Amino acid sequence: MRTATRTATRTRTRTRTRPRVWLAAALTGLLGLGATGFTPASAPAGAAHRTPQPAWERCDFDARLECATVRVPLDHARPRGRTLDLAVSRLAAEGRPRGVLLAVNGGPGGNEGMGRRAPLRFADSPLRSAYDLIGVDLRGTGGSSPVHCEVTTPTVPFDSRTPDSSFPGLWADARASEAGCARAGGVERRHIGTVSVARDLDRVRAALGERKLNLIGYAYGSYVAAVYGTLFPHRLDRSVLDSVRHPDWTWRQQFMAQAVAIRENVGDWARWAGRRDGTLGLGGSERRVMATVERTAAALAERPVNGMNRTAFDATVGSLANDRTRWADLAALVASLAAGDAPSSGAAAAAAEAAEAGAGTGAELRPGVLEAATCESAWPREPGVYERDMRRFRERYPYGLGMTRAQPWVCAFRADSPQPPPRIRGAGRPAGLVVQAENDPQTHRAGGAAMAARLGHPLITVADDGSNEIYGKRGYRCVDDRVDRYLLTGRLPDRRHTVCAGAPRPAIAED
Repeated sequence: MRTATRTATRTRTRTRTRPRVWLAAALTGLLGLGATGFTPASAPAGAAHRTPQPAWERCDFDARLECATVRVPLDHARPRGRTLDLAVSRLAAEGRPRGVLLAVNGGPGGNEGMGRRAPLRFADSPLRSAYDLIGVDLRGTGGSSPVHCEVTTPTVPFDSRTPDSSFPGLWADARASEAGCARAGGVERRHIGTVSVARDLDRVRAALGERKLNLIGYAYGSYVAAVYGTLFPHRLDRSVLDSVRHPDWTWRQQFMAQAVAIRENVGDWARWAGRRDGTLGLGGSERRVMATVERTAAALAERPVNGMNRTAFDATVGSLANDRTRWADLAALVASLAAGDAPSSGAAAAAAEAAEAGAGTGAELRPGVLEAATCESAWPREPGVYERDMRRFRERYPYGLGMTRAQPWVCAFRADSPQPPPRIRGAGRPAGLVVQAENDPQTHRAGGAAMAARLGHPLITVADDGSNEIYGKRGYRCVDDRVDRYLLTGRLPDRRHTVCAGAPRPAIAED
């Protein structure tokens, strides 16, 4: 495959298998116009520099939005070479705008091409009176020349606690997955990375005729915004970094920190349940509750209940522990399974949703941006490193598919990689805001604290909460009001660190 257009025509279904999609989904836990292809180098000389204004038309997927394309270089180091078209959207301000506000989704992968719909999150917010709201399908996603991987069928069964005997198979499966990504992604794949995305956003800014860009970055988008501010500090106005990728971690460190965060949430839940043993019946301490969980996992490994095996159970324990409002549901699930009973319909549905990443799609191609972008930082190439870490993660972090965060990844075999991002710097950029949930399972809280310190930005922490992507999404007035005030007036919180309350835990009294 060499163009996105050809990729789209090749996609077709076949007999359903269990392809290598579950690992990408677990790591991502990290996500209209048709796909547009790459423009050949025969485009008029200098076209990449003129950055013509977008030709707006009503979006076919939502009449409230206008859609257009912005042409950018495939390789920003060769601005007169091949180009690609970015799919962008606009929700025009209801009043006289002070500028444009661009929201960048999580990922990498742009939440499966939902970037153009990002302005709709703020359609009824006060921001609509002050900004033209802009969305972008980042390069390689959605309507922006999508990059794919071939679907490969794993040789190793999906297991949340993979045995040592399967390690060679996992290594071989990752190698095969990389080969499939390389074949499907072609030369375009090497230009999928954070630096290219940040430079794309500056091309969008120029096309819109704006001197400065206002940014909201969620999850991976927070890293894109941080890199943009490092590359173009004089072109950044106001910025909000929400659910933050650590500025210094490699992608492997970021993935592995997800397993740690999930395990911390499971421990928090177990302490809460242990103080309510009279009601929940799982044990009178964190240690005893966890012993009940492990006995249940062992029993399900030997004999699944209503289709729930150990892997589905481990996935569900992590998923429900991350959400404080679901802690009573998790306790009921564990209690019923520990007693040998079938889980309730609600618990079974939650388990099925948590384990859904293990199912295949039946397609020959799948989105490939995650595997492309995450190779921009260094990855070990020795199988022994992964074997050591998988053993440790199997023992310490099995919940929420934590062991998958230590498994071999395509980057261990990749021959070419995107341009590495620069070290994040705060010099020259205006002060912005960092928002971080204390118990975020996807972007560990250490990232928010480190980014706020690096940039000198005030930090808003949502205490005792496992949410990812907070502002304008969770209904937390303490957060939304402060971010709104900053984006509308430029006024930052009076304190360097503000703590807001998260969603309440279930109202079950302690013993």
